[in-house]
Amino acid sequence: MSKIYFASDFHLGSSFMDPLSTRERTIIQWLDEIKIDASEIYLVGDIFDFWFEYKNTIPKGHTRFLGKIAELTDLGIKIHFFVGNHDLWMNDYLTVELGVQIHKEPLVVTHGNGHFFITHGDGKGPEDKKYKFLKRIFENRFCQWLFRWLHPDIGIWIANKASRSSRLANPETSQFLGKDKEWLLLYAVRKSEQHPAIDFFIFGHRHYPLSILLPNKRSRYINLGDWMQYFTYGVWDGTHFELHSYNNTIDPKNHTYDSLYS
Repeated sequence: MSKIYFASDFHLGSSFMDPLSTRERTIIQWLDEIKIDASEIYLVGDIFDFWFEYKNTIPKGHTRFLGKIAELTDLGIKIHFFVGNHDLWMNDYLTVELGVQIHKEPLVVTHGNGHFFITHGDGKGPEDKKYKFLKRIFENRFCQWLFRWLHPDIGIWIANKASRSSRLANPETSQFLGKDKEWLLLYAVRKSEQHPAIDFFIFGHRHYPLSILLPNKRSRYINLGDWMQYFTYGVWDGTHFELHSYNNTIDPKNHTYDSLYS
């Protein structure tokens, strides 16, 4: 039986977390295992800690990972890349070279009897106003053109330094914050009212795995966690969606809330 897999927030290339690329090898091992029954794989943003496509240059590294993605697409497995706040400067390089599909906007898609709303999640929800302002600058074509004129050694150094500073200043919260403080959950609740046919609202960005039944008792909010601490991913078998933990890093049941809105 073919399955559909979801994962996010690999942050490949983060020297702060992964100086020896051990996580990259773990991710490749996971991809190698799931290729047996995967029909599609959704990588829901921040796959790279930094990604910027200069005219003739991309950030070095990730060779084994990119090679594995090429192998999977050659096997006929559809690969979807969603841009996140760390890799939102993706253009067509990965599509041309690897055959992946790039998504810069939320995607609504149907698989079997399941209806999915998929997006990384940055800039969503009622807060995060500072980032929403910065994102408009990052996405501005003129600002991107100016940045492209920096030598890659300088531009990538600046980006890596900013990424490290951001991570130190805003460490991920390794706990559920409650239904009134989880911004992406609030966003999913509002979207479920607008789109009642959606079964699963799937996000990355939060770095904390969550599976929450929404107030309509039909839709479910899913956060895929990350591959920096939790090594979690989602699986859709055509009937059921489940969170899994690679190498049993966590018990997904402890991150599932079915009576939060009872």
